[in-house]
Amino acid sequence: MSATEELTARLRGTVLPAVLTPMDTAGSVDLRALRRYAERIAAERVGGVAVWAHTGRGLYLAPTDRRHVMTVWRDVLDVPVVAGAGVPRSERAATLPTAEDATVAMAVEAAGLGADAVMVYPMARYDGLPDGVDRAVALHERVAAESGLPVLGFFLHAGAGGYAYPPELVRRLLALPSTTGIKIATLDRAVDCQDAVRAAQGSGRLVVTGEDRMFGPSLMWGADTALVGIAAARVGLTAAVLDAWSAGDAGAFLRASDRLDRFAEATFLAPIEGYVRRMMWAAVWEGIIPEEAAHDPYGPPLPDAERHAVVACLEALATADEGAAV
Repeated sequence: MSATEELTARLRGTVLPAVLTPMDTAGSVDLRALRRYAERIAAERVGGVAVWAHTGRGLYLAPTDRRHVMTVWRDVLDVPVVAGAGVPRSERAATLPTAEDATVAMAVEAAGLGADAVMVYPMARYDGLPDGVDRAVALHERVAAESGLPVLGFFLHAGAGGYAYPPELVRRLLALPSTTGIKIATLDRAVDCQDAVRAAQGSGRLVVTGEDRMFGPSLMWGADTALVGIAAARVGLTAAVLDAWSAGDAGAFLRASDRLDRFAEATFLAPIEGYVRRMMWAAVWEGIIPEEAAHDPYGPPLPDAERHAVVACLEALATADEGAAV
């Protein structure tokens, strides 16, 4: 069995939180807070974690901070670590070949630091190019060849700097021997999500949902694994939905999906880039990140009313849990 096949089997049916990166207001990583947070996540029942992902602002971290982040997670966890690799969408001035080279270099760096797989961010500038599909496939092949790691394709919605992978691209990526699966994060575009899932089915590779606002439906459409930002603060809430679906327990699935949907409604809303800050607020309420390290300098400012809404949702869910336990 190849390394890609082994990783695929190990991750299937599990939750991988796209973890946060505790930072101060200036964007400096709080390493003490990061270690405590990593230890709390490691104590949960996770199949792995995704670092340098969108939720952790991985593409914006300074190289030294990026290395520190990977080192902490690799030191704390004994489950697979998937590392994001790409360039920020703000780097418009970089030529496309330069951006491709930077993505490959980041993947090679992740391999050197002990990552188990690489999640390749989509190049939004491929969208509309006559050879966009060919270039995307070639990039994934380069990442795998130069890093030596299994690769997870990343179908990301345009609002976060991605683009809609056509079914042909999904099928071609999953036909590569180095590809462990495809992560689908279309936000609210149900048809795009369904098309990608359908294109992936029958490949034997992971169909990974990143659909925080369509989590339950994405499982019903065929996703079998989860890599989501919503699990950055609420692993148990997320895992309960996947576990109930996998067990075929319809009643438990509906109840768990309802609870997760209520939390997603309070955290994944316009402006969507604000979700990282909202997840930070949730992590503070959960007691897994301290207030002074719960900042997202790369997202939009949000009114206090939004924090009150996140906290009110968490308190309501906690009250419901207490009532159910009586």
